Amino acid sequence: MRKILIVEDEDRLRELVFLYFKKEGFSVIEASNGREALDKIEANKLDLIILDVMIPEIDGFSLCKKIRKNSDVPIIIITAKTEEEDKILGFELGADEYVTKPFSPKVLVARAKNLLKRAEGSVRGNVSKYEYENLVIDYASYEVKVNGKMISLSPKEYDLLLLLVKNKNKVLTREIILDSIWGYDYFGDLRTVDTHIKKLRNKLGESAKYIKTIIRAGYKFEVK
Repeated sequence: MRKILIVEDEDRLRELVFLYFKKEGFSVIEASNGREALDKIEANKLDLIILDVMIPEIDGFSLCKKIRKNSDVPIIIITAKTEEEDKILGFELGADEYVTKPFSPKVLVARAKNLLKRAEGSVRGNVSKYEYENLVIDYASYEVKVNGKMISLSPKEYDLLLLLVKNKNKVLTREIILDSIWGYDYFGDLRTVDTHIKKLRNKLGESAKYIKTIIRAGYKFEVK
């Protein structure tokens, strides 16, 4: 059973979201502030965190940053803010999805399920494995290895790597990448793409050589 943590200080909203996820068969734990959430993150093996930004003790953005220091668990950020800069900040800190209040609990559950499918490798193409010298991307096990060593990627980083690999030697503009990974309804900045490319390169180490920056165009996964 998938276990999720709901971090929300509005009791009625937290209870409503709890009920919807419980109905869908999730194991759900709750926290009403950032400090309580940290304790529960340390005490539980989680599959997903739903995190409100405006929470007491430790705000959602700060908590997201702390989580990402030690974990790549999928994170959905919830906020009443609609400013573009706030959304960009959330993604730069490592959030995988962004939901703005007011929202439909059914939509939140659907997004959570989709995010978990990506994180667990349920969304796969016809190819089971990609191999480029020291880089191996295994669809069947949702594993990415460099020199035989497993590296941990967030769902967005994994999707980004696959998008580049599936379009090897083809230049993808930032606009195409943004639409493909974040969706047409995402109104964020193109800097989101650059931020995730930077994180992906850092994790790939020497295999980052395959990801080329094409000046005034975008990025491509280049192999000869």
